[in-house]
Amino acid sequence: MSPLRICDALWIGFYILWLLWATRIKKAERRETGFTYFLHRLLVALGFVLIFLKVPGNWFYRRVLPSVPWLPALGIAIAVVGFAFAVWARSHIGRNWSSAVTAKVQHELICSGPYRWVRHPIYSGLLLAILGTVLVQDQVRGVVALLLVYAGWKIKSRLEEQMMVSTFGDEYIAYAKSTGALFPRLH
Repeated sequence: MSPLRICDALWIGFYILWLLWATRIKKAERRETGFTYFLHRLLVALGFVLIFLKVPGNWFYRRVLPSVPWLPALGIAIAVVGFAFAVWARSHIGRNWSSAVTAKVQHELICSGPYRWVRHPIYSGLLLAILGTVLVQDQVRGVVALLLVYAGWKIKSRLEEQMMVSTFGDEYIAYAKSTGALFPRLH
């Protein structure tokens, strides 16, 4: 099986797991609305289109890295680590998870597991999985996709931060000071 097919299989398996988990979440008490809701979803969607679909423009398919035989294996390994971290985070947050920025009914602040290092470990893990896929693809479109998804999740994570501060107040502020947002904080 080619490295690209392996990445595709990893993404398909991840997506199926995510769909199954999405059926077991708490009801939302408050939910984001407005332009930013549209913006972060658009950026992420465009990023995934670039990764997985054929798009016009020959320059999107130019190679960006030197040709080395071990690069696809490294990409797959990084993708697997990223998926594992995202799945760990999703299983750890449990029914508090949502695809939209929400405050849940009986929302709990999760500060353990992967959340002890980063406040948004699902995004962190998936960014690693995208990076791994980009290394396997070795094309400009992957780099652009990674930047688009990062920008979308950066916007969304800031909205989530605001929602968590309004929900948990000083408890969340103290938690935020001790962790990184998307990347672990170096002490």
